[in-house]
Amino acid sequence: MQSASSGEIWIDGENVTSLPPEARHIGFMYQDYLLFPQLTVRKNIAFGLRQMKRADANARVEEVARLLKIEPLLDRGVVGLSGGEQQRIALARALAPRPRVLLLDEPLSALDPEIRRELRRELRGLHVELQKTTLHVTHDFEEALALADRLGVIHEGTILQTGKPDEVFRKPGSAFLARFLGVENVLRGNVVRCDPPELHGAGAFEAVFEAGPLKLYVIAERDGPAYAAIRPEEITVSAEFFLSSARNRLGGTVASVEKVWPLIRLTVDVGVPLVAVITVQSSESLELTTGSKVCLTIKASAIHIF
Repeated sequence: MQSASSGEIWIDGENVTSLPPEARHIGFMYQDYLLFPQLTVRKNIAFGLRQMKRADANARVEEVARLLKIEPLLDRGVVGLSGGEQQRIALARALAPRPRVLLLDEPLSALDPEIRRELRRELRGLHVELQKTTLHVTHDFEEALALADRLGVIHEGTILQTGKPDEVFRKPGSAFLARFLGVENVLRGNVVRCDPPELHGAGAFEAVFEAGPLKLYVIAERDGPAYAAIRPEEITVSAEFFLSSARNRLGGTVASVEKVWPLIRLTVDVGVPLVAVITVQSSESLELTTGSKVCLTIKASAIHIF
């Protein structure tokens, strides 16, 4: 076993850094499953149960097989099984020894979209049923949102931000993280208070964010140089301005129209380029093409200042 170069591993208040892997009680599922091709499904699942009596080990294999709905496969070989079946077998092998923590290394990345969605639902259901602490590594934002209770974004070995998934996605803490999480509208500018601070005291306040010719009403917690992040789905596109509580109403010209089924991605020039997404039906009803004049509406609360 290779020693850790730095840091410590703690599980349930116990420092397990120096323990051998088998004494840490961690279940691990590899990205490529790494099933043993010469063994049956049953023997693959039982691989981590070699210290148990045969009858007890077999009972545990039957138990996790029922849990993952793979009982009919137990006496088959693993060669030729589908990706979804292999994924369930690999997960069963990781769960069989009753680990304290479960580590999943991109477990759904090799599957086609339909099977990935199905197994994602199953993983969520298993987590709710077993209440097992799980560290799930993924590059898929949709997967992270669907499965995570807490989310951490790691870049080049550094944790950039942690929190509830919705908080991290809606309130990224840096321009790099905002772009990484798919926020296409990241603007650098300056925050100017609408009222003197003594009128409202500490905390959030109404302000104007200025980025070149663009001025947006925002809710901020500090003034001065800052970034503004606006998710494309937070921008409403219309042919003309309509009655709305949103304070930001911008006229602009469509610079590009890109079909990203089932949505349309618009780049609109409002003095600076802003990206918005709308449905295909909305685009067709507005008869949008390059050069079309449109109106953009953005709520102040939808603009994240950092």
